[in-house]
Amino acid sequence: MKKVSLYACLLNLSLLVLLPYSKASQADKLDELILSKSSKNPPVTLSWAEEDALKTHSSAYVAPQEGLSQADKIVALPGQPYGVNFDQYSGYVTVDAVAGRALFYYFVESPYNPSTKPLVLWLNGGPGCSSLGYGAFEELGPFRINSDGKTLYRNKYAWNEVANVLFLESPAGVGFSYSNTTSDYEHAGDKSTAKDAYVFLINWLERFPQYKTRDFYITGESYAGHYAPQLAYTILVNNKFSNQNINLKAIAIGNAWIDDVTGTKGILDYLWTHALNSDQTHELIEKYCDFSSENVSTICANATRTALIEKGNIDFYNIYAPLCHDSSLKNGSTGSVYDFDPCSDNYGEAYLNRPEVQLALHAKPTNWSHCSKLDRQPNYHPTRHRVSHRQWHWIVDIQASSISLNGDTDARVPVTSSRYAINTLKLPIQVPWRPWYSGNEVGGYVVKYKGLTFVTVRGAGHLVPSWQPARALTLILSFVYGSLPPSSPWKGLSKSSPTFAMTGN
Repeated sequence: MKKVSLYACLLNLSLLVLLPYSKASQADKLDELILSKSSKNPPVTLSWAEEDALKTHSSAYVAPQEGLSQADKIVALPGQPYGVNFDQYSGYVTVDAVAGRALFYYFVESPYNPSTKPLVLWLNGGPGCSSLGYGAFEELGPFRINSDGKTLYRNKYAWNEVANVLFLESPAGVGFSYSNTTSDYEHAGDKSTAKDAYVFLINWLERFPQYKTRDFYITGESYAGHYAPQLAYTILVNNKFSNQNINLKAIAIGNAWIDDVTGTKGILDYLWTHALNSDQTHELIEKYCDFSSENVSTICANATRTALIEKGNIDFYNIYAPLCHDSSLKNGSTGSVYDFDPCSDNYGEAYLNRPEVQLALHAKPTNWSHCSKLDRQPNYHPTRHRVSHRQWHWIVDIQASSISLNGDTDARVPVTSSRYAINTLKLPIQVPWRPWYSGNEVGGYVVKYKGLTFVTVRGAGHLVPSWQPARALTLILSFVYGSLPPSSPWKGLSKSSPTFAMTGN
């Protein structure tokens, strides 16, 4: 019997079903990586012992940064609306001068007392997808892109309402980030991504020294379920063993892919519990599928294939959302933050490939795309699926709090997968399951464990801030305040003082 993971069987069909209808997305890149693990030539993975070698690190590369922040200041983005009341910056930070490797960033300060606000880093997943194209311009940034691919409109629920937000395109080869050494692309992986992101941060904080002592938070989604804890671990180890310190307070990850076993079971259980496949198919999966085994029976493989066929042609990343049926650019229409356009990827690609936009962003002329092909490189090095669990425990043990949040309409990394993954950590519950509120509505549900809080977001898909921007902003505000989200209805955010009455944890 051929050895292949159950998740690979599931993905093999899901990619055939999904890819003809859309360009490869952040979640599709996750699929491709997991599928590659079961190929004839799977990627080399790194063990926890090798991760611990970080303790014998040398000091991070630091280059002179004086004056570069002002050179990175954006005068205005093409097509931005009138009345922009915050400073924005973008440019490159060199992380390896010998290789000529540099990472691209976009930074937006808060319009409200930025000197008192924390610093929040956002990482998209993939692996190999852009935090600029997704995070900044489709999710939590201050602007969204209109359907003409030329102009922008404001996102009133942007996270820079409550924090200073830094978007990083990582690793090199993603978006505008690059290397002059092509072998860097061939040998990219989770461990090198964490190292480069750490070197980026050390140098960026030299460029913006006013943020050196600021409270710092790591946020992200999808494969950032690996990126975020690995970067947090790298920061905490270097804080302990070097004289370079980053004031990391907590990490928050949305719809995070943690490991293949709990992820696969969670997907298939989600399909059945949301009436997307039949009782008969689910009974076969329950009886014949062992999610932890590499030996997949024919009955199990056929049942998982049937489960995906039975769901039909829907958006796997938001099961109740419409598909993109007309990806052409459309003049004269202004988007709405309350109605996320499923064709937004197309508008973003058009906008970020405009020469005047790349010039305004201080980017090198680039054929920009949302996701790279780094994970398809034969030498790409992901970490083994249980490494993230070990890192979660290490982070919890040293008192750095974490939040795992899930949009409850995402079937690709569903709430069931997150719950199963969290349950393997066997953390004691400190605050039991309860609803939380965004304004007058239930925003979702929350349970607090020791060192880790799990939050669901009602009505959100894989890209939580895209589909539920107000609820996502409520969560990030409670996150940086170190509180659970509100336990009762409240009036909402105040423009003059964006805060809310936090009622009971």
